[in-house]
Amino acid sequence: MITLFKLLSAWPLWLLHGAGAALGWMVFLLSPIYRQRFLENTQLAGLGWRQWLGAVGEAGKLAAELPRLWLGRPVPVQWDGAGLVEAALAQGRGVIFLTPHMGCFEIAAQAYAQRFGQAGTPVTVLYRPPRQPWLRALVAESRQRPGLLTAPTSLSGVKQLIKALKHGEAVALLPDQVPPQGMGVMAPFFGREAYTMTLSVRLMQQTGACVLLTWGERLRWGRGYRVHVQPLALELPATLPDAVSAINHVMEMLVLHCPQQYLWGYARYKTPRTLA
Repeated sequence: MITLFKLLSAWPLWLLHGAGAALGWMVFLLSPIYRQRFLENTQLAGLGWRQWLGAVGEAGKLAAELPRLWLGRPVPVQWDGAGLVEAALAQGRGVIFLTPHMGCFEIAAQAYAQRFGQAGTPVTVLYRPPRQPWLRALVAESRQRPGLLTAPTSLSGVKQLIKALKHGEAVALLPDQVPPQGMGVMAPFFGREAYTMTLSVRLMQQTGACVLLTWGERLRWGRGYRVHVQPLALELPATLPDAVSAINHVMEMLVLHCPQQYLWGYARYKTPRTLA
């Protein structure tokens, strides 16, 4: 499998995205469970078919582009809001990037590492290690690059994020990712209760870091990506459950800005796993 990844990493991005779009539709048509979850999630968001149709192929592109992003040569990246990142870093209070399961979340961290991390302010990305041993080793190797560090979804990983922020560095996490049991609360997401991480709110409260919303738009015809950055225009409520609900609402608004690139097949409402 690693050999296949290395072979695919040499493919042009337009070809990978083309194959990925076909893969996305194949999974959608052949997997009733995935299709049902996908459609239920879009219905909760109040989307019509014209708004979610493109997301079927985009989900496949997400998988197909990984070999190139992990092992291949750099891809073209544009920025929309790089000045916000520069201003946040200049304050020296640390920066928290919040990214939903939208577009290419791999490229957002890589683009930051290349433009800002290698200059001395790295980003630490929270991620869940894959269960497959071969994939775990591949992910660990490919994501560790200059200016980019990783932290697992565990207590040790949380401590790593706090330490990075206290040193004025950046961290990145997906607040719509289902956390392990004991690391979240139930909060509405598109009108349905979902187990939601409290980590993003706790990091804001404990460190006073700047908070930026970001996501990597996948451009058409394999032309690369555009990293979007915007401030968190929100004063968090005092109580933790209300603050988590507020973050969920912000994620909803961000997702609805480009629903064609959200990962609607993600099991957002699943039962959380037990923390090892």
